[in-house]
Amino acid sequence: MHAIHGFPPAKVAEPLRADEIHVWRLHRPKGTGRDPLLSLIARYLGIEAADVRLAENEHGRPRLDARHGDALDFNWSHSGEQALVALARGVAVGIDLEQRRKRANALAIARRFFTAEEADWLDTLDEEAQRTAFLELWTAREAVLKALGRGIAFGLDRLSFRHEANGLVLQQLDGDDPAAWHLSSLDIGTDALAALAWRGAPRCIRTFALADDE
Repeated sequence: MHAIHGFPPAKVAEPLRADEIHVWRLHRPKGTGRDPLLSLIARYLGIEAADVRLAENEHGRPRLDARHGDALDFNWSHSGEQALVALARGVAVGIDLEQRRKRANALAIARRFFTAEEADWLDTLDEEAQRTAFLELWTAREAVLKALGRGIAFGLDRLSFRHEANGLVLQQLDGDDPAAWHLSSLDIGTDALAALAWRGAPRCIRTFALADDE
């Protein structure tokens, strides 16, 4: 789970190559709903935001309506007033963003929903490190499940991660080959954690922050 550093400001969506994943950091004020997401997707489609149509798969994962073709996939996550959007061509992506906040019961949650090995690892860490590691495990799970097209109802204990020097690596995923997956952490500052996941060939991850005047 390699960290990606920096979200340089940008105003215009650059061409999205087949070997890339673009990740945008957006400001999402309360009450704006999906408007920031639709506005960004419209830039890639070359249409007006009002003309973007979304649909959902059988598990509720948002996707572009069939009228837009199947070349562009996206996924998004929001927490507080910020959001992250991942876009790719020819591969399903999953992204998750979580604000840092104290969870007095983080270990108890891990014991209930994560694997025993993951919970045991968390139990070896001090309080601050444990909170960070818990969020890393949570965002990694969400990212993989969203890329898979499933939600947490799939079962949080049906996938597991191991901690290596460079971060988390997908170790097990029921019904799938974990070696076929890629997982990256996204460095978005000290107030939140985020993870990006996809199944398939390695891709170049490019990060952007939508300029304030856009």
